[in-house]
Amino acid sequence: MKRVIEKTDDGSATLFVPELNEHYHSTKGARTESQHIFINMGLKASATPSPHILEIGFGTGLNAWLTLEEAERSGRNVHYTGLELYPLEWQMVEQLGYIEQPAAIGLFKAIHTSPWEEEISFTPHFTLCKVQADVNEWTTQRSYSPLSIIHSPLSFDVIYFDAFAPEKQPEMWSQELFNRLYVLLNEGGILTTYCAKGVIRRMLQAAGFTVERLPGPPGGKREILRARKLEQNQPPILIQ
Repeated sequence: MKRVIEKTDDGSATLFVPELNEHYHSTKGARTESQHIFINMGLKASATPSPHILEIGFGTGLNAWLTLEEAERSGRNVHYTGLELYPLEWQMVEQLGYIEQPAAIGLFKAIHTSPWEEEISFTPHFTLCKVQADVNEWTTQRSYSPLSIIHSPLSFDVIYFDAFAPEKQPEMWSQELFNRLYVLLNEGGILTTYCAKGVIRRMLQAAGFTVERLPGPPGGKREILRARKLEQNQPPILIQ
C-alpha cells in the first residue's frame, strides 16, 4: 500500500494511506493523540508495577516510543508486545521526524530494525517483542495453545487498541476479537482506544468490560473509550 507523509496540527507527522483514505494518527496532532490516549489514559492509569502491554497496530512505533520514554521517567519495567501485519520500512519512519536527538534516533532505529519475534531489552526499563501477525489469528492461537507463543507473556495489563477505523478495517473490530482480548487481560487490566462509537462500546461491554467515555486529546476527538476488566470483588460502573 502507498503511504504519504503529512503534517498534523501539533507539528508532528503521520502517514496517509490513499487506498483506505485513512491516516495512521489524528490529523489534529499525532503525538498529542498518542500521548493522551495510550500513555495518559492507558499506561499511567494502570497501577501494575511492571506492566505487560499489548499494542494492536505497531505502525510507526510512536506509541512504543512514548511508552519507552514514560518507562524511563517512571522507573517502571515495561514489557511491550507490538502486533503488526504490515511493518513499515525504517526509511519511511525516519522521514516522520519523531526523534531529533542523535542518540535517541539511533535507539528508535534499533527498535524498528531489530528482529521480529524476539524479546529485546532496549533500555533498563523497556523490553520489546515485535510480532508480525494478523491479530485475529494470533489471539485465536493464544486462546487454544498459549504455550506455543514464544517470547511473549501469557496475559497483559494494558492493551493499546490502535487499529484503523472500523469502517476501514471491520475485521479488526469484531465481537469475537474483543472477547479474546478480554481473556488475555489480567484482572484490573485496561484497554484504551481512540474509537468512541456506540457499537464499539457495546461490543466491549458484551465482552465483559466496564467501559468509560473519557475526554479526547486536546484539539482532537471529543471522546475516547477506556475499558477495564474489573477485579472480582470490584462492583461494575454502568455507562449508558
